[in-house]
Amino acid sequence: MKPENSFEIPFQKLHPEASAPSKAHKGDAGYDLRSVEKMSLPPGGRALVKTGISIAIPTGWAGFVLPRSGLSVKHGVSLVNTPGLIDSGYRGEIMVPLINHDRDETFEVEVGMRISQLVLVRVGEAAFSEVALLNESSDGRGEGGFGSSGR
Repeated sequence: MKPENSFEIPFQKLHPEASAPSKAHKGDAGYDLRSVEKMSLPPGGRALVKTGISIAIPTGWAGFVLPRSGLSVKHGVSLVNTPGLIDSGYRGEIMVPLINHDRDETFEVEVGMRISQLVLVRVGEAAFSEVALLNESSDGRGEGGFGSSGR
């Protein structure tokens, strides 16, 4: 049975080892993406890792490719650009730009390894209009930026 508020996203297997994005637990926000190739990431190394799938995200939605917290905490492996953005019009293979931040250990990527997660988000359309002065923000933050809320 299809869960309430769900919809189908067509995907195409581009590699025999590929698998559909999947959740580890019911209610998780992210769908795990898996590698279809084996490779070594030396300390400080980075590589574009293939997932072997392409997907058709519907108009009005986007996919954010995010690091897996376990890989980050246990091995220092993250994404070079995070979040990675998949627009609804993209139909190419999903590839994940991994980076090994560990200073000493090489990280081994295995076929079938969960290397990142995909989170689907609604996106809106906007029209930008130039003004001479912006109105005050409702929370009083104004131009307060980095570190403005304290520790």
